[in-house]
Amino acid sequence: MIVGTESVQECHHRVYSSLATYIVPVTGDSMKQSFTVLVFCLLAATANADVTHAGPGGFTTEHELVIAAGRGRVWQAAIDEVGQWWSDDHTISGDAARMSIDARPMGCFCEDLAGNDGVVHLVVTSVSGNIMLRMTGGLGPLGLMGVTGNMTWEFFDEGDGTRVKFTYAVGGYRPGGLAGIAVPVDYVIGEALGLLKAHVEGTDMNKAAID
Repeated sequence: MIVGTESVQECHHRVYSSLATYIVPVTGDSMKQSFTVLVFCLLAATANADVTHAGPGGFTTEHELVIAAGRGRVWQAAIDEVGQWWSDDHTISGDAARMSIDARPMGCFCEDLAGNDGVVHLVVTSVSGNIMLRMTGGLGPLGLMGVTGNMTWEFFDEGDGTRVKFTYAVGGYRPGGLAGIAVPVDYVIGEALGLLKAHVEGTDMNKAAID
């Protein structure tokens, strides 16, 4: 299954790729294999975490940084251009260009697949333009578990730039508790914020820092 030298990015890509099997009917063995990939990747992943709290029933992860652009521009990039900066590794299709955010209540953070197929990753539950976006649900592999969460993106003026804070609070049921998956989920959130910064500032997205 997972070899010791596999990177965190490769591990996450395997997790999301395995989820594509749920778009079409699968056999019991195929579903079992996908869940096995998921569990091993989650437990094998390592990253520096900004997990503010973790326990059996859930966890909260927070990341924030300053982006060298005005709040309106950063908001536009975060929402309207998500398909340009979100990681291909954290999609089912392997193509982040298929990702979109409909930033209105009951809109979605969605991924378009072939034909009429698609995936709702999160549902928009609160919007305050240029200030805050809140989306609810289990992002990616969490959508296959008995959990839900609130992901909040906040935007603050910071001198000539914008301070952006991504928070994801997750709670629910998982055999063995949820604390053990806090670090790999934290990695995804931290990487996403780093990629947004790189996209807006025009720097190398392959070297985006995770703060």
